[in-house]
This record gives sequence, C-alpha cells and structure tokens, in this order.
Amino acid sequence: MQEQPELFERPALWVTPPAGAKQPALWVRRLTIWKEPHVPVRTVELRPGLNFVWSPDPADFGGRNDAGALGHGAGKTLFCRLLRYCLGEDQFAPEDQRLSISAEFLNGWVSAEVVLNGTPWGVLRPLGVGRGHFAVANVLPEQLFDRQNEPTGMKSLLNAIETQILTPQVAALMPVDHPHDAWRVALAWLTRDQEFRFDHVLDWRAAESASESPTRSMSRSRLQEALRGLIAAISPEEIELQQAIASKTEAHKAKTLEAGRRQWACERLRLEIIRNLDLVPTDVPEGRLCIGVLRQAASQKLAQASRVSPGVDVSNLGDLRQRWRDSEQRVSELEKQLAVLEASLPIREALLRQYQSELPASSARVRGAEVSACQICEVPIDRVLAQGCKLSHKLPDFDGLRARHDALVKQMDEAKKAIGDVRVEITLLKQQLPPARSARDSLRQALNKAEKLNEGRSTSWFKVTRSLDDIKRLARDWDDWDQAISAAAKLVAQMEDNRDRMGAFREQKGLVFDRLSNYFDAVIRTVVGPMASGRVSLDGNGVKLAVQLGGERSTAAIESLKVIAFDIAVMGMSMEGTTHLPAFLVHDSPREADLGLSVYHRLFSTVATLEAQENSVFQYIVTTTTQPPAQFQKQPWLRLELRGSPSTERLLRCDLP
Repeated sequence: MQEQPELFERPALWVTPPAGAKQPALWVRRLTIWKEPHVPVRTVELRPGLNFVWSPDPADFGGRNDAGALGHGAGKTLFCRLLRYCLGEDQFAPEDQRLSISAEFLNGWVSAEVVLNGTPWGVLRPLGVGRGHFAVANVLPEQLFDRQNEPTGMKSLLNAIETQILTPQVAALMPVDHPHDAWRVALAWLTRDQEFRFDHVLDWRAAESASESPTRSMSRSRLQEALRGLIAAISPEEIELQQAIASKTEAHKAKTLEAGRRQWACERLRLEIIRNLDLVPTDVPEGRLCIGVLRQAASQKLAQASRVSPGVDVSNLGDLRQRWRDSEQRVSELEKQLAVLEASLPIREALLRQYQSELPASSARVRGAEVSACQICEVPIDRVLAQGCKLSHKLPDFDGLRARHDALVKQMDEAKKAIGDVRVEITLLKQQLPPARSARDSLRQALNKAEKLNEGRSTSWFKVTRSLDDIKRLARDWDDWDQAISAAAKLVAQMEDNRDRMGAFREQKGLVFDRLSNYFDAVIRTVVGPMASGRVSLDGNGVKLAVQLGGERSTAAIESLKVIAFDIAVMGMSMEGTTHLPAFLVHDSPREADLGLSVYHRLFSTVATLEAQENSVFQYIVTTTTQPPAQFQKQPWLRLELRGSPSTERLLRCDLP
C-alpha cells in the first residue's frame, strides 16, 4: 500500500527543559586516574552537552599508516568503565585486566567529581585491592586522600541518586533484589557495554565485561519492566497485575498438567475395571456415563460370586478349620498316649521278671530262718542255745526277712496289676484311634474342599469388590478431573480479564510511548532523511523499534542505529523531566555493522542541536575510533584524544603486565 504524503511537516527534534534548569540533573565534571595519592596520571575534564573521547585511526589522516600505530587498545572502553565505576558499578574491568591494573597501580585510585542536582560529590575508588571507597558531598575528590582511614562507601551517593532522580517510588517498582540495584540497572542502560554491539534495545551488560551488574541475572521481561518504570510508562498497579498474570499463568500451566494427568489416570483405571469385569471395551460408553454401566456389571458379578455349591458349607469356614484342628490334636494325643504306654510295657514286664526271680531266694531265706543255723559254723541254733557256741553270738533276723519277702510279693502283685492296666489302656487306645483318624481325615477332606471352593469364591469376590472400590475411585477421580478442567478454564477467564485490564493500563501509558515515538521519529528523520520515519511501540512481546524508509528496514546497521536513536530519544525526554532517568548517556564506540559515516556524523550533529537550545541540560559522552565530524574535533567537544601507541598516549600512560 502506497504511503500517503503528510500535509504538515513533522517537527524536528526539540526539547523544552523544565523552567529554571541550568545544568543536567546528573553529570560528571572530571575524571582523574591516580598512580598513588596526589600523583595524577591523567585528568579528563568533561562538560554538559556533547563530549568526545577519540582514539584516531592513522588511516584517517592522509592515508598514513605508521607501523604500530592504531586507534584501538588506547583505553576508550576502560574510560567508560571507570566512569560508571565512579557512578556506583561494582567492577571496572574483567578480572584479568583488573589484576594487571592492580599490579601496576598497586596504590592507584580513580576519582570523579559528580554533580547531582547542582551539588558536587567527590568520589574516590581504589584501583588496587584492600582499600575503601569514598563518596562525599561538597568535597573535591583529591581532598578525600586525607581521609583514607575513614571510608564512607558508595551508599550515600547511591541513596542520593535513587532519592533525587529515580525517586523511592520508582526504585520500589524496579524488579531487583538488593538495595541500590535500581540505580545500577538504570546505569547499565545509560552506559551500555560495547560487547553487545548495540544489537537490541534491552542488551545492556555483557558477560564479557564482568561488571557484576544486577541486569546479568534479569530476564528480558524484567528488563522491560525496568525500562518502562524508568521512562514512567508503568504504574504499581500494572506491576501487580503483571505479577498476578504471571502467577495465574503458572497456576494455569499446573492445572492443565494436572488435568492431563487425571485424564490419563481415569482412562487407565476405566480400562482396568473393564478388564477385571470381563467386559468388552466397545460395550462400555465413554466419559462419565461408563460409571453407571460399570457399577451395574460389578453388582451382577458380585451376586454370582455370592452363590455357594450344594453340600459345601463355606459360611463358617473358621469353625470347620477349628474342628479339624481339634480332631488333629485328638489323634495326636491318642497316638502319643499309645506310644508312651507301649514303650512302658516292656519295662514293666522286665521289672516283674526281676521280682519273680528274687522271690525263690527270699522264700528260702524265710524258711531257713524258721529253723536257723549259725551263720559261722552252720550249727542249728537250738543246739547252739542248748550247748553254747564258741564262735558266734549273732542270730538271724527272722522278722526282717519276712518283711522283705512280703514287700517283694506286694511289688510283684502291683507290677502284674500295672501291666494288666497298661494292656487294657493299650487295647482301648487302639480301639479309639481308627475312628479318630477317620474323623480327622474326613474333616481334612471337607476342609480342603471348602477352602478350595472358598478360595475361588474369595478371588472372584475380591476381584469384584475391588472393582467396586475402583469404580468409586474412578468417580472421585473424574470429579477431580472436572475440577481441574474447571479451574484451568476459570484461570483462563481471569487471565483474559487481567490482560484486558493490562491493555487499558497500556493505553493509559500509551501517551508515554507516543511521546517517545515522536522523539525517536525526529532523530531518525534527522539522521536518515526526511522520507524516513521511526516508531516505538509496546505490545505483548515487548518494546519494538521500527524504521520506515520505503518499507520497514531491518539490517545490522539499521538495528544498531535504532538502539542509538532510542537512547538519544529517551535522553531528550529526560531533559524535559518526563522520565525517572538523568539526561546522561555514555556510548562506547557506537558505530557498528558498517554504519554509514554520514549517518554516524549526523547523529552527533543532531545531539549538538540540543546544546544550542537554551542550556545544555544533558551530558552525552561518546568514545570512538571513527573520526567525529570536523567541527567536533576540537574543544569544547573533544575532551580527550588517545592513541594505541606509544604507551604514554594510552589512557593509563603505561604498558600493563
């Protein structure tokens, strides 16, 4: 579609600072590198407005290309990092370079005179290790050498910047985790790393710079929130709404996953119940309707499992099992008694035989005692008593012999009686054992049959009752599945409502982006040409920069130009006091991707026009190897000229180990 020509010429870049503004809200007046206290190596005086730090390429001067002479490695990037180090960043170089500088400048320092809303601040920070940091208002940096034993740290300056420029409300909006990180995030934007080559509007700090900036751990969405907060394009309510949307998005994701898991579990349980009930899957309806069909089938299976075979009592299996145990115990006791009696009978018979063998001798002794003879000479006692005996006076104990004989007879009688009793008991036990064993075996057979039948019945019963329990669980799981689906749908509705509200917030803040687009468009038209146009927009995918010139242009050079123009446009808004940023900007070697020299020069000419508008209420510092426009290659714009060789022409005026 052909672009319709505009009836009125769009205004050029023009800024109206707040009434009474005489200088930038934040700017650096002087940066000094010290070999040791009171021994300066280099001092760079800066000013409000456009400042160049130039390291010329020898080829730019009449084709001269001296051996060893080059425009790189002179210290431009180190200058930028020292500058932001003095403004509160934690590190000033990657570790290897930091160690080299520390070795050469063991007692070295870098200082800056920072002006904040008209108040000068002396900042002094060490280049070596193990020394304190200083930031004191209304004091020159060199005066701080006399206070080396009283380090103040950077907290007071950072507090002042966040209070006077960012404001506590905006600092509270920033998505950061530690004190003063809000200003460090803003500083990362205002002093972009050149390692990112100005590729993207949200590329601020590269890993290679080892800056320890909080932006290194921030996602693109959080960086975008920070950007919007700094240009006054977001409110606390919108941030809360964004957090609510993020929370609901996570909750919706969790509920969706839960619904998927519950659906899978329900389908698996449904198929398992169908298989356990021996049903055909195609005969069972899909969805919740299957629950009624499955419940009816399970009830029928349960009724079948409850039926008992005729003649088999499985209703009281425990009683039958106990009766079998009792019969088993009865047989065992009878067998044990029989074994004991049969084992004791030979012993008793042997004892009886012993008694019987002793009886004749005992009877003889009794008879002998009735007509006794002397035990020595065997002379009858009668004669001994009548005539006397010279050899013995011992007479036989007739009563004792009789008592022993009677006892032996009694023992024989008792033994005979005991043997008779044992034989009777053995006979009785042998009569009792066969029916006891028969009863036991019958009970065992009945028990085996009942247990076998009951086992089959129990398996079917258990299978069906488990299926009934599974059907109940399936109904509960289906309810949970429905609830998860309902909760996910509810979250979707809430997110849609929140997004609508977010759209309303963005429309309210659209004026900020419209104003930013006007500045961006003015920079693009001034730099690229009157037929070009630029647009800054915000949608759900973030901040977008567009350049139109007979269609949207998007090349590597145009992308870097977009980022530079965007930064200058934001600086213009900051000059008017409509952002929460100082009108302060540092671009380290901004000519990227073979950006045309004429375009590059027009960028600086555009910024220079802002100096001519009343007071210079901004500070734009540019380091470059490409030569600036001829009119800026002198004071007051050219603040420092460096060279890669000899070493005395470098920033630190020395070779590093």
